[in-house]
Amino acid sequence: MQHRMKTHQLTQEQIDNLLSQTQTGCLATLNANGSPYVTPIHFLYHDNAIYIHGLPKGQKIDNIKANPNVSMTVYEMDGLLLDPDGKPCDTNTKYQSVIMMGTAVLLEDLEQKKRVLHGIVEKYTPQLADKPLPENMVKGTAVIKIDIVEITGKYYD
Repeated sequence: MQHRMKTHQLTQEQIDNLLSQTQTGCLATLNANGSPYVTPIHFLYHDNAIYIHGLPKGQKIDNIKANPNVSMTVYEMDGLLLDPDGKPCDTNTKYQSVIMMGTAVLLEDLEQKKRVLHGIVEKYTPQLADKPLPENMVKGTAVIKIDIVEITGKYYD
């Protein structure tokens, strides 16, 4: 759904690049009373899905179990674009951002969890990617897959 965004849209390739390279995002879930709960996260983008990991208990997990509909945003701010005449209200931001809606599910398959966790290790700590993942850590880690239902990206430069 493209609301008022007619210009400055990212292409699918630009969206893919931003999701592959960006280190953090913000995941929004809904708590039991319908209020948004936003969590900063590390994530892996692979095969048009987002994967996140963490402790197997907590508000984020409870919210996803009760309502799998989530939203996530990823952005990079590249600087401020100041007005040449120094007008403070004419300052813009150079950025790229992606907003997505999706459906979250907790992965149970141990091999699938290992593949995802290995991908996360490769992204964030590539110097450790050749080391085996401890079985007890894989079993004790929640891995969430978010199937992307809707995605938009925009930029300003």
